[in-house]
Amino acid sequence: MTASKSAVPLSPGDPVPSFSLLDQDGTVVRPEDFLGSKLFIFFYPKANTGGCTTQAVSVQEALEKLDALQVRVLGISPDSPTAQKRFAEKHGLRFPLLSDSDHLVAQAFGVWGEKQVRGKTVQGIVRSAFLFDPSGKLVQAWSPVSPKDTVPKLMEALEPRSS
Repeated sequence: MTASKSAVPLSPGDPVPSFSLLDQDGTVVRPEDFLGSKLFIFFYPKANTGGCTTQAVSVQEALEKLDALQVRVLGISPDSPTAQKRFAEKHGLRFPLLSDSDHLVAQAFGVWGEKQVRGKTVQGIVRSAFLFDPSGKLVQAWSPVSPKDTVPKLMEALEPRSS
């Protein structure tokens, strides 16, 4: 069975899937390390490409606001930790970039599947983003999400609701 058929998208209230991945510095990162804070996880197809750079840099530019709102950030792609480190250093990214080289985490989140790239059907990351509450439950998901819309959609979801 292909990943696109076996992947089950997450729904609001679902727990963050458990995983253990290396970041750009070789540190093991797990979602449970962030319990007690909101957690924003975004998946991107390939480090140092146009859309992925736009997306990651916009997240970096919002990092101060996100820190103030107690939102921790993780970026995930199939790139190696070495490629993630080059990406982080080149663009001044100060949040963990995780290496999901076997796509298992992307599959668990339902973001690995068929997509169109330059007119061809390929298997890969569907650019997506997820916001979890401090207890690790999904608040909102965006899949697919455009690089330019990632941060605005996140900030909108974080705005206090007026009744």
